[in-house]
Amino acid sequence: MLTAFVYSGGETRTYDYLDPAWIMPASGAVVWVDLADPSADDLRVLTEVFRFHDLAVEDARAALHHPKADGYPDYLYVILHGIDFEEAPRRFATHDIDFFLGPTYLVTVHDGTSRSVARYRELCPRNGFVLADGPTHLMYRIVDLLVDNYRPDVEKLEGRLDTLEKQVFERPRKRLVQDILTLKRDVIELRRVTTRQRDVVGRLARREFPQIDETNAYRFRDVFDHLVRIADEALTFQDRITSLLDAHLSSVSNRLSEVMKVLTVFASIFGPLTVLTSLYGMNVTLPQFPGGEDAQFWWIAGLMALISGSLLLVFRRLKWL
Repeated sequence: MLTAFVYSGGETRTYDYLDPAWIMPASGAVVWVDLADPSADDLRVLTEVFRFHDLAVEDARAALHHPKADGYPDYLYVILHGIDFEEAPRRFATHDIDFFLGPTYLVTVHDGTSRSVARYRELCPRNGFVLADGPTHLMYRIVDLLVDNYRPDVEKLEGRLDTLEKQVFERPRKRLVQDILTLKRDVIELRRVTTRQRDVVGRLARREFPQIDETNAYRFRDVFDHLVRIADEALTFQDRITSLLDAHLSSVSNRLSEVMKVLTVFASIFGPLTVLTSLYGMNVTLPQFPGGEDAQFWWIAGLMALISGSLLLVFRRLKWL
């Protein structure tokens, strides 16, 4: 769906089409064209009206692309990612937002799920200041809100990590390793997105492109600082998860060692007893203990008890029990 917001004469108007005259510098208008989940016909505006480079349009058509910034003679092309923590599959989902920034216009292309773009789509018709400061400032506003929306999802990740840490040391369960590895995958994805996005916003903050003026470069520097903090948190989460997985595996190994130790003790005790009972269960003439036939059972039982007690005493002195 194509939506055009045109600011002119102190007022913002909304249209479902784009007049090429609006984007001409002589018009004096500031235009924001938002393509939300665009069809093939909607995307034709990129080539037929704005005449963007074929490579940039091809990237905009792609469902998912790495964050990057490419400068062209008349415009700046930027890809950034929004994230969304989906509770059901318990993972991060990433959503591309493509920005085409020109002297008097901003074009955004996304899949229709961007919370930051949706917020300013609501504000534009009611508040002239959104477009009054120019397309670069509008782009900054969207990017700033996009990064701010990372915070609740990062806190959800941290909450999951805290819960898993308690379970490892208090209530270990069978699926715990799978949950830890799932969380590790999410944290790696968060770090991958924020690191690349940090580099892109850093280029905007350093004014590597003529479309970014000095005033907005300072604003992008603030966004860059936020991304640096999130990237550092993601690295800390990754270290905590690695330590958590090591602790869980060590705990499982220790519990297995305890079980094996108990089984070994039982096997060591019953081994001699099995030999003794097997020997006296043979249908051959064996030496008899004093007391006649009626006392043989008690002699064997006493001998078994003596062997078991002696082995337990030895294991205790060796601190195996």
